Amino acid sequence: MRGAAAALLTARLLIGALMVGGAMQKTLSPDDAGGLLTGMGLPYALVWPALIYDAAAGLALWLGIAVRPVAVTASVYCAVTSFFHLDVFLTTGDSWQMTIFGKNWAIAGGCLALAVAGSGPWAVRPDRP
Repeated sequence: MRGAAAALLTARLLIGALMVGGAMQKTLSPDDAGGLLTGMGLPYALVWPALIYDAAAGLALWLGIAVRPVAVTASVYCAVTSFFHLDVFLTTGDSWQMTIFGKNWAIAGGCLALAVAGSGPWAVRPDRP
């Protein structure tokens, strides 16, 4: 059972780090995310709610609070935002964007696994099995 608990904690920490890292990137360089948004015809100002969501979701995963609902929303978030990178790939041929597109889907899958498994016992508010 400890192996499963450690695996769930590790998954939460790793996915949470990606989310917090995304928030930090948007904080330090909002024009990068803003460019993706405006390139899809969306308002630049959506950078700020995305930054807040990234930070809040990452912290919730790190702490183990509301892991199942956070993981579900993070899965949807990653799936939707992957299409920004696909659009850039299709219009510019930048192969890194296709890699990010694929990674976002992999992260979405990891989030779905967390949504099913829950937080594990090593959490501030462990999910019920």
